[in-house]
Amino acid sequence: METFLRYVLLGAAACFVLGLHLMNAPATARRGNQLSASAMAVAVGATGILLARNGDITTTGWLVLVTAGAFGSAVGLYLARSVAMTAMPQLVSMFNAVGGGAAVLIAGTEFLRHTTELAGSVPGALDILIGAVTFTGSLVAAGKLHGLVPGRPIVFPGARVVNVLLGLTGVGGVTWLVLEPDSRVALALLAAAALAFGVTMVLPIGGADMPVVISLLNACTGTAVAMAGFVLGELALITAGALVGASGGILTKLMADAMNGSVASIVVGGFGTGDSGPVAVDGDAAVRAVTVDDVAIQLAYASKVIVVPGYGLAAAQAQHELAALDRLLTDLKIDVSYAIHPVAGRMPGHMDVLLAEADVPYPRLKELAAVNPEFPQADVALVIGANDVTNPAARRPGNAISGMPILDVDKAKSVVVVKRSMGHGYAGIDNELYHDPRTGMLFTDAKKGLTELIAGVRTLVA
Repeated sequence: METFLRYVLLGAAACFVLGLHLMNAPATARRGNQLSASAMAVAVGATGILLARNGDITTTGWLVLVTAGAFGSAVGLYLARSVAMTAMPQLVSMFNAVGGGAAVLIAGTEFLRHTTELAGSVPGALDILIGAVTFTGSLVAAGKLHGLVPGRPIVFPGARVVNVLLGLTGVGGVTWLVLEPDSRVALALLAAAALAFGVTMVLPIGGADMPVVISLLNACTGTAVAMAGFVLGELALITAGALVGASGGILTKLMADAMNGSVASIVVGGFGTGDSGPVAVDGDAAVRAVTVDDVAIQLAYASKVIVVPGYGLAAAQAQHELAALDRLLTDLKIDVSYAIHPVAGRMPGHMDVLLAEADVPYPRLKELAAVNPEFPQADVALVIGANDVTNPAARRPGNAISGMPILDVDKAKSVVVVKRSMGHGYAGIDNELYHDPRTGMLFTDAKKGLTELIAGVRTLVA
């Protein structure tokens, strides 16, 4: 029976791999998610049966396991069904924190109990180090995204020196704990240094870097879980954690490359962090406000329209109105496409998921490198709630987003920005695009503005 259950766990691990593969394409992503979730349910069930056969768990232990499992499942179901798409980045960060924290508790308990031969090994010590950094780092990231912690970079004198010291202390704690697994002082030192490093590492990061940080922390969560699998000797846990760690690491590298930077530069202070000079916007430069009728005329008589969605679109929950405008313009034989910046929104793939929810055809979603050459041919670039990713200031040194590849919106024949106010983006600097003579500012909520634009275009073509 035990051999059969081990094969079941191996099959679940294989399903994790297949599920991740299915997530490569939008058409199969939902099926991949369902397969992975089902495999995890089977793995949890098989593990429960193995525990029952071994008879090592008391009645109280079973009561705790069942209660905790039921509570966790209920909370997960509630959050999945109730959390708005705009809050999804915060939710992902919280899940990262939970995963990292759980891994720390597993390794810490095994160090104290020495119930496995791997409890005092390098994987166990690394589990505590990586898991603790992920736990506090993810909490700070979630706080920044939700506004509980200031989104701007928070830097204090000597911050980088403190980071170096905490990092060295963490490495020293790992070495000490491996050499002396019975030392509770080493365990406490390692945990404290790692927890503190998670906070000091994420606090100085802000601006356009936050999606990269979320992806990096997600990779750390997977790595910590894999280490916990080594400590417990559980193949399914090792496989699941390794997949999350590897895929998260690859995504982090790809996003950093798209930002023309490195993961190291982001962690120690990259775009949107540290000291920066002001953006050179002429204080006397006029901002040209436009009306819904003005924009409706431009859209109705355009040949090519490129839509640039941003976090403002998600905040207004206006993806369905945008999809309706898309269908209307497409019926008029207007070429409509979408420019998706690698860090649009607050997490990797945020805009893709948002637009897919509204049934926007995936082939129309174009990445930065593919869509930038098309802007000079666009009659209208319709920017909805995007800020930093369209700011021409990124092409100059000396400011918070210097060096960040941007969407070349300012090269379109006409630019319309749908925005509630002249407020700053996540990087906290002025957007030079708004003062461009070819830019018209439609000051309105994205949902209301798009609804009125649909009505305006219909009136013109009726």
